[in-house]
Amino acid sequence: MTKTLPEEDFEKYLRPTWFLDSDEPSVIEFARQAVGDAKDDREKGVRLFYAVREGIRYNPYDIDLTRRGLKASVILSRREGYCVAKAVVLAAAARAVAVPSRLGFADVRNHLTTERLKSLMNTDVFFYHGYTELFLNGRWVKATPTFNISLCRRFGVKPLEFDGLSDTLFHEFDSKGNRHMEYVNDRGTFADLPYETIVESFRTHYPGFFKGDGTMVTGNFEKEALEDRGKA
Repeated sequence: MTKTLPEEDFEKYLRPTWFLDSDEPSVIEFARQAVGDAKDDREKGVRLFYAVREGIRYNPYDIDLTRRGLKASVILSRREGYCVAKAVVLAAAARAVAVPSRLGFADVRNHLTTERLKSLMNTDVFFYHGYTELFLNGRWVKATPTFNISLCRRFGVKPLEFDGLSDTLFHEFDSKGNRHMEYVNDRGTFADLPYETIVESFRTHYPGFFKGDGTMVTGNFEKEALEDRGKA
């Protein structure tokens, strides 16, 4: 691993945390199986990206905002989650195989969603959209493993690819050239999940996600996407 930052700066991007529990056996096993015989950090990063993109189904209705619910090992056990959850898993898995990682967040405007999700959110802005930064070949590279291939097919969106060299941040256009997502605001990068900030933002911007008893709404996002396209 080539380093260009002070040793003490890298340490915080390699050590396990409560949320990025890269020392948990399940996270270590997932990471090692994903990287296999990868020869360098770039190849490790690429293989981890695809393992998370396809191995954890994206579902914005599977959101557990408890501290335990946002641990990488717990998300791995569910095998589905939303963008922040998938970014957490990728960051933790990278650290499990000695690849420096950190979490990045940005507000993005999403023009392609389901009618139900749009109604619940009451906005087309996804606040604190999560992605991962991996330190590869002497620089930080952005990777967004959010949307799995089956979901992209439901929406007619090209899946994001990652080569470990260029940033892969979000789907700017769908397969027909229509605007899909656009960058609104950069929230910065973090060595660990900014838990309180994420929860506060979610409760402030998306009160419709919470039922009267305090629990969160559930659903199947891929099924909704397919049904919506059938009505178009």
